[in-house]
Amino acid sequence: MPFSIPLSLAIYFVIWFTILFAVLPFGVTSQHEVGNLVKGADPGAPVAPRLLVKAIWTTVISAAVFAGVVIFAHFAEK
Repeated sequence: MPFSIPLSLAIYFVIWFTILFAVLPFGVTSQHEVGNLVKGADPGAPVAPRLLVKAIWTTVISAAVFAGVVIFAHFAEK
């Protein structure tokens, strides 16, 4: 392993949050698009954000990206 455990965790969490912000907009339907406006809410607010599904996808994608970073760092160190 080319990184220490604390550095690995830090790199993984940075990757995770970056991927999360990329995944959040997928499949979002706003209240305005559906036509079901809640009084006092922003019309662009999502109807069903499905955050658990997005967190799972973020974790899977982040693990793959982190594995790529580790492999790259392993071969770049030689």
